[in-house]
Amino acid sequence: MRKSSAVLAALAGAALVAVSMTAPASAAGTSSGSASGTQILTFRGMSLVIPTSWQVYSDANRVKVITGSCAKPVGGYFTPKCDAFWIFGPTVIKSGHEGFNPYTPDRPFYPASDVQPCPLNGKYGQVLGKATATGLRQVGAGHKAYYRSWAGRCIVEGNGRQIATFNQREWYLPQSKILIVDQWNTPTLATALKYADWK
Repeated sequence: MRKSSAVLAALAGAALVAVSMTAPASAAGTSSGSASGTQILTFRGMSLVIPTSWQVYSDANRVKVITGSCAKPVGGYFTPKCDAFWIFGPTVIKSGHEGFNPYTPDRPFYPASDVQPCPLNGKYGQVLGKATATGLRQVGAGHKAYYRSWAGRCIVEGNGRQIATFNQREWYLPQSKILIVDQWNTPTLATALKYADWK
């Protein structure tokens, strides 16, 4: 199996992660000719084995991995109706709390100061509540992440009526300056992270 590293373009700084991503490319960590139907995704020294059916979009400080249906594959964070998870680097982490303050595991990743669309349906807004799970999770040998799962609600803006719920899972590696955010309970993501390789 041949591994290839991600070649990531420069990121124009923005408080809200919303600029377009590049099209999927083999340079984003895929392996060719794998009999097992897997590819390698590499970011900041971390390598994950993921299914070849997952599409990888990247730019300098973030990777979007589409794992199912997606209405707008090159859309930024908060783009609704897109089964995906994100991997962020230090530039995004610096504005991960309401676009002005650095991300910390004490608060959910939310790089905007206003109500953003619900991931399930853009007609509604989203609200993130209390953490429903906390602790440390293994991300490959010798690396542990602060893990959080935050309760998310999709609400009608104006009256706050709840339409649906979701969980926002986060794995934060402060020394490696990596944050993984998943609003879709992506199957096998936790396992891929647990068995990550590092170089």
